[in-house]
Amino acid sequence: MTEHESAASAAPVADDRAAAAPQPVHVDLDWPRGWPFTGATGVLKSIPEDFVVDELPLALPNGQGEHVWLHIEKRNANTAWVAARLAEFAGVREMDVGYAGLKDRRAVTTQWFSLYLPKGETPDFRQLDNEEFRILRQQRHERKLRRGDLAGNRFVLRLRNVAGDRAAIEQNLQAIARNGFPNYFGDQRFGHYAGNIHSGIAMLRREIRVRNPTRKGLFLSAVRSWVFNQVLAERVREGNWFSLMVGEVAETQVPTGPLWGRGRPLVSEQQLELEQRVLEPLAEVCNGLEHSGLGQERRDLVVRPAAMQWQWHDGGEHPDLVLEFILGPGFYATALLREVMAVTEPDLSEPQEQEAE
Repeated sequence: MTEHESAASAAPVADDRAAAAPQPVHVDLDWPRGWPFTGATGVLKSIPEDFVVDELPLALPNGQGEHVWLHIEKRNANTAWVAARLAEFAGVREMDVGYAGLKDRRAVTTQWFSLYLPKGETPDFRQLDNEEFRILRQQRHERKLRRGDLAGNRFVLRLRNVAGDRAAIEQNLQAIARNGFPNYFGDQRFGHYAGNIHSGIAMLRREIRVRNPTRKGLFLSAVRSWVFNQVLAERVREGNWFSLMVGEVAETQVPTGPLWGRGRPLVSEQQLELEQRVLEPLAEVCNGLEHSGLGQERRDLVVRPAAMQWQWHDGGEHPDLVLEFILGPGFYATALLREVMAVTEPDLSEPQEQEAE
């Protein structure tokens, strides 16, 4: 084979590689709103006390068992950081500490933790009380507290220096209280500048290797949640996000969207057609999720908050607005707030955790 022939035969290989190169995925987190845009603005989390979350447990400890359950109030502290302090104090592995969900760092929150301590004397965890967290209750129970073991979260949020059309804000608050709001995953899940999504897509393409199982799960969750939000956004654009479509999952009372994974789609007909149309440009991403070990699931498109009420605290031209409501596990308070006004938060040097779940 001559030098010229070698070069000629190599050319198509280079072309094929160029043609097969992964295309960049456009990530847009500016989802359409379910209710009219009010144009209003407000400030959240000026201080941790502006964001109060109380976890509503599925069950309470019964006083017997190999696990010690702790009811803890934390202020401006990460859930995982508190768990690490508990493990260090008790002399156990961090994996032996359980909790039902993450709670915001810049907030005042209450939640339950559990520690596996089958033998020996139970330490008095109140010795750990400090400015960042304190023990409210300590009692034994028969099993470990696991992610998702909660009935929901009660929120009390104070929005300061609200500017905008108060009548428009009231109108949206009343609509949310009656009919709910689109169940978007909050931006916290996606990381700064959607970094978790970009890292997750790169991981699925095998452009990067992620060995840490926690980070791997975080990236997969971000990509999967973004795919769900894409479908919900299209339903919002079409104005049918709160209505059941032909082909919805049997016996469901609330419209749902896909949490993508391996297996046959759980919907059919009109619903399936819409979802296939929306996700066709993301076929590569969806295929990667299927091969990551995740299975097909569904998530509600609509959140209906319980016990919702609000009060204005007049402070002249820019009053404060205090909102109270209860959300089920995995639902985002920030998704509710974006239907009311554009919210700004202090620019903290440390990244925030996922919102209460």
